[in-house]
Amino acid sequence: MSDRPARLGTRRSPMATSQSQAVADAITDRTGTRVELELITSYGDVTQAHLTQLGGTGVFVNSLREQLLSGGIDFAVHSLKDLPTAPADGLAIAAITDRDDPRDALCARDGRKFSDLPPGAVVGTGSPRRVAQLAALRPDLTYVPIRGNAGTRLGRIAEGEVDAVVLAYAGLARVGRLDDVTDVFEPEQMLPAPGQGALAVECLASRADGDLAYLAAVDHAATRAAVTAERTVLAELEAGCAAPVGAYAEVHDGRLRLRAAVVAPDGSEAVRRERSVGTGGDAAAAASSLGRELAREMIGEGADRIVADAAEE
Repeated sequence: MSDRPARLGTRRSPMATSQSQAVADAITDRTGTRVELELITSYGDVTQAHLTQLGGTGVFVNSLREQLLSGGIDFAVHSLKDLPTAPADGLAIAAITDRDDPRDALCARDGRKFSDLPPGAVVGTGSPRRVAQLAALRPDLTYVPIRGNAGTRLGRIAEGEVDAVVLAYAGLARVGRLDDVTDVFEPEQMLPAPGQGALAVECLASRADGDLAYLAAVDHAATRAAVTAERTVLAELEAGCAAPVGAYAEVHDGRLRLRAAVVAPDGSEAVRRERSVGTGGDAAAAASSLGRELAREMIGEGADRIVADAAEE
């Protein structure tokens, strides 16, 4: 074992460093490998543009990938929902960790639940997926784009700029802000982003089966199968992570159940589908096939048109 600690690249935000440290600790616990964090600033962290203007895909991961390819770091940890679905030349996802709670959470003024918000209340979120599904549930509310880390977004409530914000439950847990949660959206209400709650460990493909093979110690097979199905839907729809696409898969009693939804930005139109498959044999292949079949059904019902129309807005 080298005397030099492994270099884990991470974005600088409190949420990113918290989740990266958790992965580093898990690697050390399971393999004995010492890991140190290398803090890297991504374009997505410094720009003030909204996610829809950025196009979503890759804005939070490209700087980390550049460091991987140049040898500046040994591996990187990403929020899987931020990772483009297309493979990156020369890189491999060596591990996908056991998924945390994938649901979305509401943090509202005066402890209100979503159903308790008065008509016209202002809800902040940077996610077109969330806006579309929320608008389908409550078209009487006002939805506005909002940027910044969790603390910054929560501060907008205290400042009176918004009445509530919607954030990933897992992210709030990682930064110790669950006390701010006033309501949680079940998948039946709002499907999460593909991969939400899961973390991906990425490294050079040439090292994944070599000196970094120990990263497989933090891979979680059931989570990998579930997020593979979800991300395949996104890929087949040719939609980026800023598209109004929700997908959630879970393994239960030997079957992989996948639900997906594509919703128009104003919530007025939606295509929702569900399928399941047994997980015996090659789980990864079964998950990919499931995602493709579900996406093709949705395309047959006009989901690709909704995605295209949303991208033009």
